[in-house]
Amino acid sequence: MTTMLEVAKRAGVSKATVSRVLTGNGYVSQETKDRVFQAIEESGYRPNLLARNLATKKTQTLGLVVTNTLYHGVYFSELLFHAARMTEDSGRQLILADGKHSAEEERQAIQYLLDLRCDAIIIYPRFLSVDEMDEIIDSHSQPIMVLNRRLRKNSSHCIYSDQKASSFMAVSTLLAQGHRDIAFITGSLDSPTGIERLSGYKDALSQHGVNVRNELIAEGKWTPASGAAGVSTLLSRGVDFTALVASNDDMAIGAIKQLHACEIKVPEDVSVIGFDDIALAPYIVPALSSVRIPVTEMIKETINRLIFMLDGGEFKYQQIFAGELMQRESMTPHPNPLP
Repeated sequence: MTTMLEVAKRAGVSKATVSRVLTGNGYVSQETKDRVFQAIEESGYRPNLLARNLATKKTQTLGLVVTNTLYHGVYFSELLFHAARMTEDSGRQLILADGKHSAEEERQAIQYLLDLRCDAIIIYPRFLSVDEMDEIIDSHSQPIMVLNRRLRKNSSHCIYSDQKASSFMAVSTLLAQGHRDIAFITGSLDSPTGIERLSGYKDALSQHGVNVRNELIAEGKWTPASGAAGVSTLLSRGVDFTALVASNDDMAIGAIKQLHACEIKVPEDVSVIGFDDIALAPYIVPALSSVRIPVTEMIKETINRLIFMLDGGEFKYQQIFAGELMQRESMTPHPNPLP
């Protein structure tokens, strides 16, 4: 294996000069740099990554913590794609750590990335509380950003979309179109996003003078199968509904399939809205109406903030991204709205 000393001899410089070229510390003329890099290429030398990181105090890596229960969904695929692409654009490597199934395991994943000396870390939390994340941010020097959760203390260290407000908006649109019997399929109720979207549904009904009826609410688990099961549960209760909101697009697609199997037409008999506006949403039949959550913009802002912090900058404001209802063929006004 080629050593740094052999590179130095080949380039006709000292070992210390090779080290300065690799770490970027101290002045080295461009001519000397060119000779060193040529010697590295010719010899096949690969610098010791750990040693270089210790010397420069930088690893050129960003860490991302996500619990594995989110891995199978289309939403996470989009999130990871944009995170990886934007990290690459910044000249860095993305390292993914699994938050698994509990707050303690999310903490362990964060500590794993800190031990790897990641320059900065993104947390997409499911189990850690807001207070716990504020404490983690306060306890470490590396910049840490929290995605999709609103912090109380370190508000400039979080990027999120107001899930409750987006749900409120979607249900209010259906109400404005004359629908009153609106069913809802929840996401997992141990998920902050699932809880907030259900809360927005209930608030929209209440503020428009429509009673919240528990028999119109079915619990889902984010999967198409649970969306189909949610429809079966609602129909088994014998309740009538002219519109249905599912807490994500996967469940909305499953719901549409089950409605079709029961000879219930979408949108003629039941209008359907999902969440997240996955890439498939405009291409199913009928094209799915969905609340678009601006994942790309959220990831971009998160990584830009981390890089700005790494350069010594500081943010004093929080960033909230609004959802947008993409109205397509799966929803239509009620044919006989109440006056």
